[in-house]
Amino acid sequence: MRLIFMGTPDFSVPALHALLNAGHEVVAVYTQPPRPAGRGKALRRSPVHEAAEAAGIEVRTPARVRRDATEHAAFAALNADAAVVAAYGLILPKEMLDAPRLGCLNIHASLLPRWRGASPIQSSILAGDSQSGVSIMQMDEGLDTGAVLLEEITPISATDTASTLHDRLSEIGGRLVVRALAEQPTPVPQSADGVTYAERLTRDDGRIDWTRTAAEIDRQIRGLTPWPGAFTTLDGVVLKIGTATPLPDAVHNAPPGTTLDGALTIACGTGAIRIDRLQKPGRSMMSAADFLRGQPVPKGTGLV
Repeated sequence: MRLIFMGTPDFSVPALHALLNAGHEVVAVYTQPPRPAGRGKALRRSPVHEAAEAAGIEVRTPARVRRDATEHAAFAALNADAAVVAAYGLILPKEMLDAPRLGCLNIHASLLPRWRGASPIQSSILAGDSQSGVSIMQMDEGLDTGAVLLEEITPISATDTASTLHDRLSEIGGRLVVRALAEQPTPVPQSADGVTYAERLTRDDGRIDWTRTAAEIDRQIRGLTPWPGAFTTLDGVVLKIGTATPLPDAVHNAPPGTTLDGALTIACGTGAIRIDRLQKPGRSMMSAADFLRGQPVPKGTGLV
């Protein structure tokens, strides 16, 4: 098929590769414009931009498309059979949704209608879901409300982070969208029941509230790895938590946020968390043992 691909982050790249490997003609790639990044704030192109250029595909980077009639006309002039959208980052207007012969298909990283919105991968872990998956959706003007063509389920393990689940779902998405284009299944409207929304994350979502249960804090650490990262404060210094071991059955009478030993086992509202890896500002992630060699944290120390 003659396709347009629209995506921006790492999540989208396996889908672009899968479409090319399946023999589809990708006539143009749309992605977010280069953004300042790093300490020098040099402009950095998106992962999809890099992948498309390496494949010799025309790349378009409009800053906005919703009310740009010129961009709508240019999009329609590509005469595509379909557009495949994977975490593009811009809302498409009806003029663009209707332009390809088969419309626009979205690769969404959840089992719709659960976790419509911006952060479905993180939200599924934070909520303690036992499974996630990918939905291939026929896009409409709503927020992830379109009919679903195909879904594939994957379990969420007790050790999954947003990073590991992200990588698994991105590979599933590439495989599943190729199948959807080949089979062209009948779209099934989403159920009105079970709708949930995954809000856009901010850095403050990573702040640990030690009055919560060990299980909830464990999910917060895993669900927000790598970004925005779960963090706490020790002696006024922010510490990012890389990995931790939940101890939900630990019994104590210590105030939440208090160390229960000298090995960074922290009292929670229920149970405890043992920090395994952590990071100081401006430093690399390190093991708890290495951290404690440089900065002992005795029993009874309070974290904020």
